[in-house]
Amino acid sequence: MIKVEHLSKHFGKIKAVDGISFDVNEHENLVLLGTSGSGKTTTLKMLNRLIEPTQGKIFINNKNILEQQPEILRRGIGYVLQNNGLFPHYTVGENIAIVPQLLKWDKKQIEHRVSELLEKLHLSKNYLNVYPNELSGGEQQRVGLARALAADPPVLLMDEPFGALDNITKAKIRAEFKALDELKKKTIIMVTHDVQEAFELGDRICLMDAGKIVQQGTPSDLLFKPKNKFVEDFLKEQRLQLEFKAVKPPLPPEGGTFVLHGSVLPADMSLWWMIEQLKFTKAESITILDHQYKKVGQLTFEDLMSAFYQYKQKQAHE
Repeated sequence: MIKVEHLSKHFGKIKAVDGISFDVNEHENLVLLGTSGSGKTTTLKMLNRLIEPTQGKIFINNKNILEQQPEILRRGIGYVLQNNGLFPHYTVGENIAIVPQLLKWDKKQIEHRVSELLEKLHLSKNYLNVYPNELSGGEQQRVGLARALAADPPVLLMDEPFGALDNITKAKIRAEFKALDELKKKTIIMVTHDVQEAFELGDRICLMDAGKIVQQGTPSDLLFKPKNKFVEDFLKEQRLQLEFKAVKPPLPPEGGTFVLHGSVLPADMSLWWMIEQLKFTKAESITILDHQYKKVGQLTFEDLMSAFYQYKQKQAHE
């Protein structure tokens, strides 16, 4: 869906981005991870031409974006900012409706889409005529996400989307983010300096430093097959928790599911997420169902821990 080839951005003698290349598959979430100054936000802004590259090529859906008008390009890309970027003198409804109005959608179609997104993002319809400064930080971030999704763009760019939130609100919105069906249909590139966030939300991670990609791969690749000492040191302090987030639980039978308190659990969850669910719900086990929804087993905390250590041993021998 997205292909970046030998992309660079120089500000005078400073190489903010230095000849990087990567691909993003359709419906994949790629995280650009790194410290401040690593070039990740500059890279993101080149993807919708808020910053023009010094050299290199960018293709979205096989089209060279440098051959398109920037304003037309941006209408097909959702963009979420750290501080939500909402227009303060527009109501919530007006903020969400901006891109559909630019695309000249029918008024009833816009109203339906705005209402649909408010519901999906757990925002009351009473907020339609409220202004951003009347909302909490978490609510503002939800509105910013709704605005980015309003015209149903195939690509979503997110620049530190949860960075301005407190830890409790951040954890709640991350969980909503993972569960939101709208996002499962998008190709997403997310920028963050938060290692836990990258491992929780990313299908793949590009770890950047000084304008270059040091290593790209799955969270497991970075943890268990680090390319060099920089990668090892970058993840060292939070390694154990990251390992739990990188490891997936044993798969249910083909066509089967995991169920907790009557609710089907997401297919892409991590061991960490499953353990958290057991802890918060105070349940003793997660039920395993086959394709006919018959109980075929259960997973206890001890089973999950056993799966984790089996995975670690397997990695050690590869």
